[in-house]
Amino acid sequence: MNLWGKRNDMVVHEREPFNAEPPPAALTGGPAVALTSLDAFFSRNHGPIPDLDPAAWRLEVDGTVTRPLSLSLEELRTRFEETEVVATLQCAGNRRTGLTGVRPVPGETPWGPGAISTARFRGVRLADVLARAGPAPGTAHLAFTGADVAPGARPPQPYGGSVPLEKALGPEVLLAWAMNDAPLPRVHGAPLRAVVPGWIGARSVKWLRRVTARTTPSDAYFQTTAYRLLPADAGPGRTGPGDGIPLGPSPLNCAVLSPVDGSRPPAGPAQVTGYALGGEHRTVARVEVSADGGRTWRPADVDEPAGPWVWQHWRTVLDLPRGEVEIVARAWDSAGTTTPESPAALWNPRGYANTSWPRVRLCCGPG
Repeated sequence: MNLWGKRNDMVVHEREPFNAEPPPAALTGGPAVALTSLDAFFSRNHGPIPDLDPAAWRLEVDGTVTRPLSLSLEELRTRFEETEVVATLQCAGNRRTGLTGVRPVPGETPWGPGAISTARFRGVRLADVLARAGPAPGTAHLAFTGADVAPGARPPQPYGGSVPLEKALGPEVLLAWAMNDAPLPRVHGAPLRAVVPGWIGARSVKWLRRVTARTTPSDAYFQTTAYRLLPADAGPGRTGPGDGIPLGPSPLNCAVLSPVDGSRPPAGPAQVTGYALGGEHRTVARVEVSADGGRTWRPADVDEPAGPWVWQHWRTVLDLPRGEVEIVARAWDSAGTTTPESPAALWNPRGYANTSWPRVRLCCGPG
């Protein structure tokens, strides 16, 4: 095992804060829902990982509520109905390396296709806790505050962000204390984290210590400044809080997991596999794969959605010629939206939301 109980072959981008993604093979799924093992689940952090005492920990629920709450973990377990959700969490910077191939993205983690994972989370519905607190008229957003302090924020502050009240009241949004039928690991937010399926992972705040009802979105750095889609010409020092588009629902995305980019498989028939994620309220309707850079296409077999918030794995067999080969894939969702061809059209200064065709370049030898 590697740092924080992770696999030895995790791609560790930073040790402090700990940011790591699994190798593509760890995400390859079968014909059913593919849960990511805890030792392979990606880890995205902005500061040192807290070490909280579950017995002393409490969740504060405050803001524009009529009955502020202070709840222990045991009170959450006994006063509210326990439930589960299977959800795919994806970092907003997943597949950033596809954008750095267009232009550099300074200061950002060079995520490959592994900043995405799926787990079964257990806890209580945020909506049930909020109902007990009694949101006051005018409440429109729910803000989360974690116990982890991000030194890179301006100024340094606990990690936080918010979601609109309409999303927060969805039955899929949990305050979770378990993951894949095991206690929530410290590296993934123990003793309690938010789980916001269908939205970027940045809104599923870990080491949760406060939920605040608000009339406006969170004023935390990671809501107002960091996780925002800036225009391509936005230079350093020319943007500030509120600039750009706030990132929320996850967009349609697709990746190739096997063969691995840069590998040297033999020419001939080869199984090509990957995942696709439909995003908020949508499923993946079709995936097509090409072995000639997009000139001709072959349909892939796509798993049926195992739930409304879960990725779908796909697979097909391509006949790979000898020499240099470029495999690309494209996906459509249930609304008919498709992934764009070029990452150049998507480049942005923070390298978010690369939904362009994934490209895997191979050198195929004799079969």
